[in-house]
Amino acid sequence: MVAALFPGAGQLLNLQPTRAVTFVFFMLLLGWVSFQFTTAEHSFVGRHAGGFFIYAISVLDAYRWAGYRRALFRSRDRQSPTAAGPAPP
Repeated sequence: MVAALFPGAGQLLNLQPTRAVTFVFFMLLLGWVSFQFTTAEHSFVGRHAGGFFIYAISVLDAYRWAGYRRALFRSRDRQSPTAAGPAPP
C-alpha cells in the first residue's frame, strides 16, 4: 500500500534500495522526456505519461516482490521446529 503513495517506498520496504533508486530515476527521466515531447494542450497526466507509466510498474513490482517474500517467509516458518513440539523420546 505504501508503494502506491510514495515512489520507490515499496522497494525500500522489500529491502531493495538500488531497485527503488532505479525506479525513481527512470520515473523522473521518462516524465521529463514525455513532458518535452508533448504540447501545452495535453493534460498533466498526458504530459508526464512516461513517469506515470514507470510509477505504475514500480507499484506492481513492489507488490510482486512482497508476495514472493511473504511466501518465502511462510515456507521457512513451516519448516522450522516449533517451541511446543513433541517431547523427545
